[in-house]
Amino acid sequence: MKISEFQKIIEDIYFERDSQRGVDKTFTWFVEEVGELAREIRGLHTHSENKTRLKEEFADVFAWLATLASLLGIDLEEAAHIYRQGCPKCHKIPCKC
Repeated sequence: MKISEFQKIIEDIYFERDSQRGVDKTFTWFVEEVGELAREIRGLHTHSENKTRLKEEFADVFAWLATLASLLGIDLEEAAHIYRQGCPKCHKIPCKC
């Protein structure tokens, strides 16, 4: 699936509700999801690895990022192109900054 296809699916599922919630409150939800991902990552050191939970949390963060981008009129696939030639600052792969 392309990033643009994922963003469209998230729009189809959530855009109306997220539009009503607004950017500020949607951003708060995004930050909470990043926190949940952080807890899962930190938990890897104390619990057995759980790839399923990690995948779910990464998917949630990506979905909230996509909905924020949509609310702000940003095409994530287009935005990702800034990395097409490597690091956006030094243009090297790997980064030499």
